[in-house]
Amino acid sequence: MRTGKIPFRFDMTDLLGRACQRYTKHVGDVTLNLPFVSIAVNPKDKERQVARELVIRLADRRVLSAWECCDGCIDNALTSLREIRGILVDKQVELADLQDGSLYLLVDAMALGIRQFLTYEELLNRSDDAPPHPRFGEFYRPPDIREAYFDALEVLRGHLSRCLGQVAAIGGMDLPQDGLVKNYQGGWQIEAYEALPIEHDKPS
Repeated sequence: MRTGKIPFRFDMTDLLGRACQRYTKHVGDVTLNLPFVSIAVNPKDKERQVARELVIRLADRRVLSAWECCDGCIDNALTSLREIRGILVDKQVELADLQDGSLYLLVDAMALGIRQFLTYEELLNRSDDAPPHPRFGEFYRPPDIREAYFDALEVLRGHLSRCLGQVAAIGGMDLPQDGLVKNYQGGWQIEAYEALPIEHDKPS
């Protein structure tokens, strides 16, 4: 059962601070919308190509649109998220000569989101000291821990979906920029992010 709660918040203050420093006064042909800020960028041909490849590889990943019902589903989601994290790292290596570029920034945002989710997941895992349910093997986490997983996965999906929408914009793809995954579209869930320091909120 999903409660709609936000069990943890993404801390992207450093990443968004870099985006503000690099692009606030920049004029570009692609506008990227991120939590709290919008930036204009001019993607290079390599960035556009890698962006299209990344969207194609991730768009059909079931974990990004799944609806977990038991602990086995949660375990499958964790495995898939670690695989996605590996893909993102591979793309960062591919973009090593464009680390100051907008696509690297977005890939970093996605990897950061997964990393912080997994850190939260480790805390949940350590707090799960209840014995397995004697009858229902597919439900071996305590109900409150399982619920926290469900809520956290929902928040992470929204983050990854909206990041992918911005990746698609870099790739020049005619896809929803407010979220690539159905049911995870719309404006950024601002309450799921740590607020930017005041200096980053000031108009340029």
